[in-house]
Amino acid sequence: LHVDAEVVPADVRLSDYRLLAFDMDSTLITIECIDEIADFAGRKAEVAAITEAAMRGEIADFDESLRRRTELLAGLPESTLQRVYDERLRVTPGAQTLIAAAKEASLHVLLVSGGFTFFTERLRDRLDLDFACANTLEVRDGVLTGRVLGEIVDADGKKRALERTCAAIGCEPAQAIVVGDGANDLKMMSIAGVSVAYHAKPLVRSETTHAINHCWLDAILNWFDDQLPRPAPGRGR
Repeated sequence: LHVDAEVVPADVRLSDYRLLAFDMDSTLITIECIDEIADFAGRKAEVAAITEAAMRGEIADFDESLRRRTELLAGLPESTLQRVYDERLRVTPGAQTLIAAAKEASLHVLLVSGGFTFFTERLRDRLDLDFACANTLEVRDGVLTGRVLGEIVDADGKKRALERTCAAIGCEPAQAIVVGDGANDLKMMSIAGVSVAYHAKPLVRSETTHAINHCWLDAILNWFDDQLPRPAPGRGR
């Protein structure tokens, strides 16, 4: 049996914050989408090795690592993306409880990913998220070209997305809670009021205000006074 423990101030409330932001792959969901797409091309091991190295911070140029991985997807039918979504994508346990509590406390919810809009847009609609930002895979004649359209959402892109979203809802980044697991999450985590390393790489755990190594996402609620269970009237006297 493993547990997580955090020392937190006694009077901090979830409602003190304005924004809850998630990374997608291996954070809001249990898989790395690009690795699963590559599996349909017989290249999962190759792509997963690059993904793992990038998330550990061992590849300095995230943009180049993403291009290398997406090139290996060239020639796959676009329908592969739907198959990954339907057959392999699972929302991380506790995520929906955490999102519901955040919305009840009047927080907005952002999904920001170095992955792909095909998945972030569907998760945004499925989980009733307020904002989503990710990379767009190029598709021609129903086939993946192996290229990404536009500016890549890397570590700097994630930070800018967080800043834009905070500006849009009228808050400072210090009023944001950011949850992620990889090195490309660190820049947006560095400006957040609360940064949570979720089942993360050692580099990420060493740079964040909080870490969850064993529990599910809803364990985050235990850190906030307004989310703790209250004794029933007449008890505990």
